[in-house]
Amino acid sequence: MLVLNLACLAGCKGNTAEQKDNAAYTVMDVQGTSVNMQSKPRRILTMSMSTDEIMLGLVEPERMAAVNAMLDDPASSNVVDLGKQVANKIRYPSVEEIAALQPDLVVIPDWGDLSRVAALRDLGIPVVVCKGPRSLQEIKETITLLAQAAGEPERGAILLSKMDKKLADIGEKVEKIPAEQRRSVVLISLMKGYGGAGCCFDEACQLAGVINGRAAAGIKNGEEMSKEKLVEINPDILFLPTYNNHGQFDINRFRSEYMDDPSLQNMQAIKNGQLLEPDEGYIYNCSQDFVFAVQEIAYRVYGDKFKLPPQQHLSAIEN
Repeated sequence: MLVLNLACLAGCKGNTAEQKDNAAYTVMDVQGTSVNMQSKPRRILTMSMSTDEIMLGLVEPERMAAVNAMLDDPASSNVVDLGKQVANKIRYPSVEEIAALQPDLVVIPDWGDLSRVAALRDLGIPVVVCKGPRSLQEIKETITLLAQAAGEPERGAILLSKMDKKLADIGEKVEKIPAEQRRSVVLISLMKGYGGAGCCFDEACQLAGVINGRAAAGIKNGEEMSKEKLVEINPDILFLPTYNNHGQFDINRFRSEYMDDPSLQNMQAIKNGQLLEPDEGYIYNCSQDFVFAVQEIAYRVYGDKFKLPPQQHLSAIEN
């Protein structure tokens, strides 16, 4: 038995060495793991909407083995048409369900279930762990990593260039807004701890010239905001959620917890009717389309000089 086990181990090591020798390229993920890619992946699977959106700016839809189930929902996604072009939809797939899709690359954000990483690698599936971005810089780093993993580094560079150009255009308009006209916003989210200092929404507010009420009150991302604190912040505008899970979730019931609460009725946002519904496909975005989150926030707060149509998406793929 000992001899047999040693022979098996030697065979496994030999296969690993052979895979490395035959690799077309190697990618180092955020955990410091070198992932050997035998060729450009043709059946890519990622474990979040944002990483799906990044990939769909780097590769054609037919190179995706599946995408998140919400990607074709216009209440939550800014890439509905692309989402519809991928037949398989996933939510929280098991290792067995992932393997059944026969991916040749799996991307898992570091906030996800990392227990699947070793099991998938044991099956011979290349797995790249990336950051779950919390800032513009981390979004850019993730784009670069995913572009390398997909074998499309040039397309990654194109996306970064397009992001910089778009942010520069928005920034020129934001600079012209006088300080006394800057307005404050509080995001009411189903994720009650989301929206404070240290998240993509907070940085998008800063770039849009908008005061994020949660961050200004010292609330960090991940910390819930009480209704008493909301009254104390007293923002100019409330951003209300619109998520409905393809019509299966009663968003109005959730919103009524705030809109019908007598203790909130004297807030200026409610008294002045400044209850806005920004496009959630943009404002929760942590892909290259984060730039449209910046523009969407500025559009809702400062008007048509920042006008933004729905379903905008940055892509490095030539049509």
